[in-house]
Amino acid sequence: MEPRIGVYVCHCGSNIAGTVDCAEVSRFAEGLDAVKVARDYKFMCSEPGQNMIKDDIKELGLNRVVVASCSPTLHEPTYRRVCQEAGVNPYLFQMANIREQCSWVTEDHNGATGKAKSLVSAAVNRVYYHQPLEIKKVAINPNTLVVGGGIAGIQAALKIADSGHRVYLVEKTPSIGGHMAQLDKTFPTLDCSACILTPKMTLVSRHPNIELLTYSEVEEVSGFIGNFKVKIRKKARYVNLSKCTGCGLCQEKCPWKAPSEFEVGLGKRKAIYIPFAQAVPNKPVIDVEHCAYFLKGTCRACEKFCEAKAIDFEQKDEVVEVDVGNVILATGFDMFKPSGIYEYGYGRLDNVITSLEFERLVNSAGPTQGEILLKNGSHPRSIAIIHCAGSRNKDYHEYCSRVCCMYSLKFSHLIKEHMPETKTFEFYADIRSFGKGYEEFYNRVVDEGTVFVKARPDKVTQDSEKPDSEGRLIVHYTLTDGTQHQQPVDMVIISAALEPPKDTEAVGRLFGVSRSGDGFFRERHPKMDPMATMTDGIFVVGCCQGPKDIPDTIAQASGAAGRVIAMISKGEVEVEATTSVIDETRCAGCRVCEGLCPFSAISFDAEKKVSRINEALCKGCRVCVAACPSSAISSKHFTTEQIMAEIKGMLIKV
Repeated sequence: MEPRIGVYVCHCGSNIAGTVDCAEVSRFAEGLDAVKVARDYKFMCSEPGQNMIKDDIKELGLNRVVVASCSPTLHEPTYRRVCQEAGVNPYLFQMANIREQCSWVTEDHNGATGKAKSLVSAAVNRVYYHQPLEIKKVAINPNTLVVGGGIAGIQAALKIADSGHRVYLVEKTPSIGGHMAQLDKTFPTLDCSACILTPKMTLVSRHPNIELLTYSEVEEVSGFIGNFKVKIRKKARYVNLSKCTGCGLCQEKCPWKAPSEFEVGLGKRKAIYIPFAQAVPNKPVIDVEHCAYFLKGTCRACEKFCEAKAIDFEQKDEVVEVDVGNVILATGFDMFKPSGIYEYGYGRLDNVITSLEFERLVNSAGPTQGEILLKNGSHPRSIAIIHCAGSRNKDYHEYCSRVCCMYSLKFSHLIKEHMPETKTFEFYADIRSFGKGYEEFYNRVVDEGTVFVKARPDKVTQDSEKPDSEGRLIVHYTLTDGTQHQQPVDMVIISAALEPPKDTEAVGRLFGVSRSGDGFFRERHPKMDPMATMTDGIFVVGCCQGPKDIPDTIAQASGAAGRVIAMISKGEVEVEATTSVIDETRCAGCRVCEGLCPFSAISFDAEKKVSRINEALCKGCRVCVAACPSSAISSKHFTTEQIMAEIKGMLIKV
């Protein structure tokens, strides 16, 4: 069929038209080979703009379409759908980016108009050689895997399970709850963190559609959207959960202690332990690194006193395999260790603590039953809170951790609540109280008498020489006018940054999810698709995607759950057609492509000694095409003929 091309130039308001002469570009396009119509319009993505394309396809018999507008990432799916609705294969469409690559990068009107013409010419030349491609569909397994049992994973699992579909919730620690279980109160409403989290944890444990796999880790993932196969290692707890009654007698009788992870080292736990009082499941686990039996072959006191006979020292790890259609990663965050900021004295000076340690100190269920105490057992008369420790700093993390300002303000309020006479100093760079009710909370803390000092402290020292200092901490800081000051305090709280968990890179490789420069998982699009990843069927929610507070985490987790439920309800999903293909007659079986494929889409047929591509996994990145030494791999929609035609069109004299 002879190509009949329609070209449409978008003004994008003034985003493009403010620099590019769109009418001139349209007139230029009219003179290109096979172009039957060329128009310019203020907003091509609007309904009238879309209808303009549909009408021309029907009335003028167009069989190919070029739109010169914004980024294909933003609106290529829009125009492909328009073509499809008008009866034209969606892959007979080409987009020219004359906004991000043209009008936004220069103020030279003539130069921008000339470049826009070149881009349109390239797109027209290319679309001439486009071939219709078939959009394939794959069935969706209704089961879902959620990795991470913090508030993000809990919310996502509950939403999907409530829709009537099965969820496997995997958590690597002995209990779900995550960091939220360690908090005292939540800003700005000051709800008890445990009071609002524990009911959700209980719902997870009792939900008929949720299979809870704590003290477990994902070991292997294969397959593609709709059909993932996952191997999960359930680590031996050395406690039979079906027999255990959770009476706690084993903990009581165990003579061996270890630092408590839940209490961030401020308290002790037994070698057999339940992480915290509201843990789910509320059953113990044996820590082999501190258990005398595993270290010396002695003791077994827990076994002797367990009336339910639930202790099983012969228990082994178990590997279970599950089939799921979608995966939600909710692996959370780690707290930045401020010992790396030597000048603040954490780990060297007494009474310099982290924000998470303070959360446990002020918590009534914490190691001090909610009393804020110094190392000597007395109450502090003054406390300094240092903001942005590890955040907004080129030496550590350049990003803002978003929650530090608000939890620091919360600390000031809690200090006043517990010890009204204690003076609190907030050392800050900027106060970022951006959420609903946050600015009001800031004003409340100001009214309560907290002293705000706009300065990042230079260092924290301890003055033990002067008799009147009593070994108090000294915060040294420089104001914006350059003057240097000192503030003696009894305690320093370091508001630490949120950072990616240490195993983020390994988890990313396992699930085929890339990371952005800050180390967090990379989303498909930061604005238009902040939950999906470039690997179809795998979503990221909560702080593993970037720092965020509890409301934003809940919203994102619910959104991802909604996306999963929508796919399950539809029953099938479309798979991108622009995949790579291997000519088996030319394949030498060198397997170079297999090792380079970032989506694990290539396998090797040992019998025929050729490589093959799973089109459901392939994302058309074309790494294999470039790497193949035999030129046996080509890419649909990016053939040599199409690319050379595009280059030729770009070089045309305008």
